[in-house]
Amino acid sequence: MQFVLKLPLASALPQVEAGESFWGSLRYFNLYRIAVGGLFLLVVLFYGDTLNLGAHNLRLFVFASAIYLGAALVFHVVLSKWPAHFNAQLTLHVLADIAALTLLMNASAGVRSGLGVMLFISLAGAALVSRGTLMLFYAALASIAVLLEQSYWVLVYDFSTANFVQPGLMSIGYFATALITNRLARRVIMNERVARQRGEDLANQLRVNQLVIQDVQDGVLVVDSNGLVHQHNRQVKALLGHPAPELDQVDKYSEELAAHLAAWRSRAGPAQVSLRFPDSGKLVRVRFVDAGIAGGSFALVFLEDLSTVQEQAQQLKLAALGRLTANIAHEIRNPLSAVTHAADLLREESQGASRDRLVAIIRDNAQRLDLMVRDVLQLSRRDRVQTETIRLRGFLAGFIDEFAQNEGIARDAFVVDGLEDPAVAFDRAHLMQVLWNLMRNAWRHCRKQTGSVRVRVLDRSNRIELHVIDDGPGVAKALQAQLFEPFFTTFSGGTGLGLYIARELCAANGTSLDYFDRSGGADFGILWQGTL
Repeated sequence: MQFVLKLPLASALPQVEAGESFWGSLRYFNLYRIAVGGLFLLVVLFYGDTLNLGAHNLRLFVFASAIYLGAALVFHVVLSKWPAHFNAQLTLHVLADIAALTLLMNASAGVRSGLGVMLFISLAGAALVSRGTLMLFYAALASIAVLLEQSYWVLVYDFSTANFVQPGLMSIGYFATALITNRLARRVIMNERVARQRGEDLANQLRVNQLVIQDVQDGVLVVDSNGLVHQHNRQVKALLGHPAPELDQVDKYSEELAAHLAAWRSRAGPAQVSLRFPDSGKLVRVRFVDAGIAGGSFALVFLEDLSTVQEQAQQLKLAALGRLTANIAHEIRNPLSAVTHAADLLREESQGASRDRLVAIIRDNAQRLDLMVRDVLQLSRRDRVQTETIRLRGFLAGFIDEFAQNEGIARDAFVVDGLEDPAVAFDRAHLMQVLWNLMRNAWRHCRKQTGSVRVRVLDRSNRIELHVIDDGPGVAKALQAQLFEPFFTTFSGGTGLGLYIARELCAANGTSLDYFDRSGGADFGILWQGTL
């Protein structure tokens, strides 16, 4: 009877693409093989069989050590130049270990030399990177080699069959080592893959978060517990009105913002406040949100441009109001003219003081209604913009002269600050009307002295500003949010449409009109973003 042992050929092994970590492990394991082969060869060359290595056949031991070292060096070159067919190369490495260590064990008087223990290391290393049932195949080959080596001693030198106990136990240990090591390696590999996948997912999530933060309409700041800003988007620069520093303290962005953040973190301040940044003049709603990280070390600061929200709300509210007021203005004008004409006739026929007083009341209210009608009709002019390039200093000089003459005000009450003479794009008639409203308000609330109203021109790197500033008491904080609402006025003889119309005309010309809450009186500023 013939027994045929069919060994899996390298070409028949499943060729599974191995990761770089597997190839790295195989290279390190081969370095161990080079060290072992070189150590055995050096020991016998210097000490002979003094250490019982090669005690049975020194020549065979030297020959096997040299071949083992040479094979390891060849494996190293192949691994460096041709990292392919992982399972085939791993199988050749293990076969070389089993063959060389079995010969070295035989040359050193068999199992008693203890060299069979070296196969545990080879099998454990192979089990770490092998896949499927290959590790059982390697353990079977090692067991067969050890048992055959022991059979040689029993058959040739009449050793006792009881000596098979030690090789048998070693064979069991080979299988146990291969199985346990392979199972542990699989768990480690799985954990490594999970960790790598989670790392990739985290990197992708961070990238997505960064793109989302950059594209949102609100400004976003990510601030740690020490006040250091780790991340911000480009909207922050537009809301602040100056370049946002990179990786700096939050007070470098805005001291007032930093103070509110510190108050919120200490539970002494609200989670939402409204601020007006002086450099941009924008009214911003600031919200503080805990990032949800353990310890509360990071906070998110959201900056929402309230001026845009207010403008959108006003546009929706006044779209219908505009159509209504246009019809009302048309219907009011005819009876208003009749009332005025009747009042004139009544005044001509009046014979008493009481009748004169009644006539004055009729005329004053009729004139006020006529003024309101004219203001309402001016709203339709915002859509007819004829933009031209205007040099501000020359324009302001002529405008102030005309305004002072028409209003009967001394010319020296108005002063133009700043040496800049920037060019701006604006409809000339619209700019005249906007400044007329601002100058009239400034004169109404100033001290009416020399230089009481100052017109300041600022030419900054990214925008041009035109401010009308008076030396009066300014606007109370409680009223600032209503300044540009239609029909809101603190002047008994006003219509409440002047500032609203001025802002609408600025918006039609691509600029913005805002109130700046600064000490030393009221400050209304027209802002052109960019320069010509």
